[in-house]
Amino acid sequence: MKPKLYSYWRSSAAFRVRIALNLKGMSYEVIPVHLSKNGGEQLADAYSKQNPNQLVPLFDDGKNTIHQSIAIIEYLNEIQTKPPLLPTSAIDRAWVRALAMDITSDIHPINNLRVLRYLVKQLGISGEVKDVWYQHWIKSGLASLEKRLSIDVRVGRFVYGDQPGLVDICLVPQIFNALSSKVDVSPYPSLMKIFDECMRLPAFIDASWEKQIDAEGLNPVATPQK
Repeated sequence: MKPKLYSYWRSSAAFRVRIALNLKGMSYEVIPVHLSKNGGEQLADAYSKQNPNQLVPLFDDGKNTIHQSIAIIEYLNEIQTKPPLLPTSAIDRAWVRALAMDITSDIHPINNLRVLRYLVKQLGISGEVKDVWYQHWIKSGLASLEKRLSIDVRVGRFVYGDQPGLVDICLVPQIFNALSSKVDVSPYPSLMKIFDECMRLPAFIDASWEKQIDAEGLNPVATPQK
């Protein structure tokens, strides 16, 4: 039986796991969970029983379920070691994990769909102010990454050397979000060079929004949306 990935086509976190599975060459079945339809399918009892935090992704290999994208990716990297998604040395692994967390812990959570909904529906901010919030945190996070990657000798075609790994997996969905919200990405040439390298690879292309079975009529490689 193929592992199942509960996913939403526009979810950055699910996007990361799709990339990782593709890089590993692992076959999997996508189970769509629409985060807006019917009040949010992730909130339904059936899904909540499997994943009480009511988020995607959720990975089910038939014996175990794992939530949180980074935990899933690290699990995949341990059960199938090639190609590796992390460096061999302890210090370089720490560097890679820190950069990944810059994205997954500092940028993405405060721009997550449920946060944006709370800002609008519970706190009553306007759509315009919400967009200012969204862009501010993306720009702040990408600027920090650009400063680091523009001077670090470990950077190659990808964030760490010439093979895609954990940071690239996290970076690409975040760049999609930036482009979709019309962030000017010209201040981030190092990041965009890496993004372009990634988007030449089938593993990234096949994981992208328009390739998903639940995609809703976009061409996000050209004009990504959040």
